[in-house]
Amino acid sequence: MKRIIISFFIVILFINMTGCSSYYGGQVFQENDELVYEDIVNKIIRFHVIANSDSEEDQNLKLKVRDRVIEYVSDQLEECKDLNEARDFIIENKSTVEKIAEDVIKENGYSYNVTSMLSKENFPDKVYGDLVFPQGEYEAYRILIGNAEGQNWWCVMFPPLCFVDETKDAVDSDDIKEKITEESGKIKENITREKDNKKSKSDIKFKSKFIELLFGNKEK
Repeated sequence: MKRIIISFFIVILFINMTGCSSYYGGQVFQENDELVYEDIVNKIIRFHVIANSDSEEDQNLKLKVRDRVIEYVSDQLEECKDLNEARDFIIENKSTVEKIAEDVIKENGYSYNVTSMLSKENFPDKVYGDLVFPQGEYEAYRILIGNAEGQNWWCVMFPPLCFVDETKDAVDSDDIKEKITEESGKIKENITREKDNKKSKSDIKFKSKFIELLFGNKEK
C-alpha cells in the first residue's frame, strides 16, 4: 500500500512539472490551446461537409466532395480582402458548388441529392490541429449530402485555412493563429491556456483510466 501511495505522489509531481498535461494509456499529451469565442466568432466562416451516413463508402464520398470543392474555392477565397467579401463569394457561387458536389457524387456511382447553406449554427467544442474552437454559434457554410446523417468534416473557410497536406488531416496551428490575427486586425489575447488556471487550483482531476492504472478497478 505504501508503494502505491508513493507512486501516486510521484506521478502528481511529474504532471505538475510538465504543465498539467493529460495522462492516458501510458502516454502524456499536452493540452490543446483554447481560442476565445468572443475574439473569433465574428471573424471566421466555418466549412462543413456532412456525409449521407457513417458507412465507409459515404465517408469516403464526403472526402471526395470536400477535395473538389476546396480545389474550386481556394484561389478565390485567398483573394477575398475581408469577411464580407468572402461571404458574398460563397453566396454567389452556392449553385456552382452544389453542382460540383453533385458531379462528384454521380462520378462515384451515387444519386444522393445535395443542398448547401450559409447560416449560423451552434457547434460543440471542436479541435482543429492543437487548437480548440469553443462551443457556440458560428457562421458556417455547410454542404449536406443525401440524408446528412453521417459525421462531418470541417475546417475554417475564411480566413482560408482549408489548405493542408494531401491527407487533408494535418493543420498548422501557428498558421491558424497568424491568419485569424491578420483577419481581425487586433486580437487582444486569442489564446487562453487553461493550464495556467489549473495551477492555482488545489485539486487535480485525473482521467478514470489513470485511476484504474494506479488502484485497479474495484468494481471487478
